[in-house]
Amino acid sequence: MADASSSTRGDLRIVNVTKSFGDFTAVDDLTLTIPEGSFFALLGPSGCGKTTTLRMVAGLEEPTQGSIHIGNTDITHSRPYQRPVNTVFQNYALFPHLSIYENIAFGLRRRGIKDVKEAVDKVLNLVELPHLAQRKPVQLSGGQQQRIALARAIVNRPALLLLDEPLGALDLKLRRQMQIELKWIQTEVGITFVHVTHDQEEAMTMADTIAVMNEGKVEQMGTPADLYDNPKTAFVANFLGQSNLIEGKIDGNDGDNFVVDLFGQKIKINKNRSHAKDSSVLAGIRPEKIRIQPAGTAMSGNVLTGGVISDASYIGVSTQYQVEMPWKQELMVFEQNDDGIAPLEKGDAVTLSWEPVFTFALDGREDAFAGSEVHADEE
Repeated sequence: MADASSSTRGDLRIVNVTKSFGDFTAVDDLTLTIPEGSFFALLGPSGCGKTTTLRMVAGLEEPTQGSIHIGNTDITHSRPYQRPVNTVFQNYALFPHLSIYENIAFGLRRRGIKDVKEAVDKVLNLVELPHLAQRKPVQLSGGQQQRIALARAIVNRPALLLLDEPLGALDLKLRRQMQIELKWIQTEVGITFVHVTHDQEEAMTMADTIAVMNEGKVEQMGTPADLYDNPKTAFVANFLGQSNLIEGKIDGNDGDNFVVDLFGQKIKINKNRSHAKDSSVLAGIRPEKIRIQPAGTAMSGNVLTGGVISDASYIGVSTQYQVEMPWKQELMVFEQNDDGIAPLEKGDAVTLSWEPVFTFALDGREDAFAGSEVHADEE
């Protein structure tokens, strides 16, 4: 019988997996391939199916239908201890009565390995905590406990490490530090990491590939840059950062670009960045891509006139402006505080511009607010 020390290796393949609880479908016909050795994130709001997916891979839930494979091995119905999979939970689940050394050695001893010192010392050095080997978990900080939980998981050399909101209990500064360290450790050990999180920054900082989940399905999958710069749905555009989505109509062609009418003002959108189904579009532009100048200033690229600043917030690295446009929509603009120009003020008339290459177009029938309302629920 195979166990976590098995030589099973390869890509993780989730094939047509559905998980229902009574009338509720938590995961809906999900198919994913997660390449061996990659850092993969399942990102989405509470209830989107990401944790249920992780639990099915771990063997803690059984799919209603579909199959799960690592390489050529079907693990769909394997017991959790038979799978080459370890999980790191948000609460770390360390054994309080054992020393740090024995916590890490536990899995190795359970598998009948007698000489554990070399392996334990190696992972203690990897997480930079060899000096804490003889302490108990209660004597460690949250960040140190997180690293020990990670060390305990990777010492078994699983094919797959599952991370379930692993940094959720840490404060912001430590969380950011641990994001960088986790990515470094994954690169060092070369194990496939599958990371479940609702934190967009966490996923984008660490993952090679992100699958954005919504209502049991993958809305879009790609690199962090792909998803951020060229979202295909309003949910992805709003859930990953902030987006200005403006209703418009495709009004013509200009070589590689569509000409789009936004309430009487014309902008250009590259055809490769359009996901519109017909002439009705939501034109999207990220707040930090927009330049803002006093009204009457000559500007190039895509230009929108007639804006009035309705709110200005100085937040150190940038000033965040809300600009009311003639059609009564407020657009968000982030302006870096790096050029010595005095900030504009509430009530100032302004012109907005940006490079056409930064614009994306979504299906105009979509809800422009999809994905934006979930952020408040996740805090």
